[in-house]
Amino acid sequence: MKTISSVVENYIKSKPFLQSALAQGIINLTSLSRVIKPEIELQLGKEVRNGAVVMALKRLSADLEFRATHKILKVLKNIGEITVRSSLTDYTFMLSETILNKQARLLQEIDGQDVFYTSSRGVNETNIVVSNSMNAVVEDIFKSERLLQKEEHLSSISVKLPEENVVVPGIYYFIFQRLAWEGIILNEVISTTNEFTIIVSEDQIDKAFKVIKDLKGL
Repeated sequence: MKTISSVVENYIKSKPFLQSALAQGIINLTSLSRVIKPEIELQLGKEVRNGAVVMALKRLSADLEFRATHKILKVLKNIGEITVRSSLTDYTFMLSETILNKQARLLQEIDGQDVFYTSSRGVNETNIVVSNSMNAVVEDIFKSERLLQKEEHLSSISVKLPEENVVVPGIYYFIFQRLAWEGIILNEVISTTNEFTIIVSEDQIDKAFKVIKDLKGL
């Protein structure tokens, strides 16, 4: 059986930015209730009082605040080393039967050099991000592969997360939400168990670094 509380909760959960703002207590609940009341009534199939919607929002915001503060923020306060690299190029190639051999050749070329390199593989394409000093090498090795996209003038931010990040839901959502709020476009996201790297344009690197650094002080 649907209740006002359950319908309100499902509505808020479908609006990520609204959910976060509600958890931070920066929304006027009375005004919000007036906005969402028609949708709540549609879901319930009956009229509801504004006060009932406000009460449901109050209970939900308290619960959201507790969860965010008690779990997610505890992990974020323990963020470890933050490493920034600049002058990067992002290549995207179509997958082929020869692409892995080409990547092996590239790794041999990179071995022992102080350059940035990361790669990820999808269902239909593979991505390589390298220091732009390796551009000529990459383009020579992969010249017979189908290049889907090339982006230059990029920077990376690599973040070390505490081990408990794998058992606390919402860590990445919380981080990426704040980056989105600042209008930061993520060219690539690469992650391992306790570390993630974002690739952004060089003109956004300072803003992105500040967002991530400030997470430790929340």
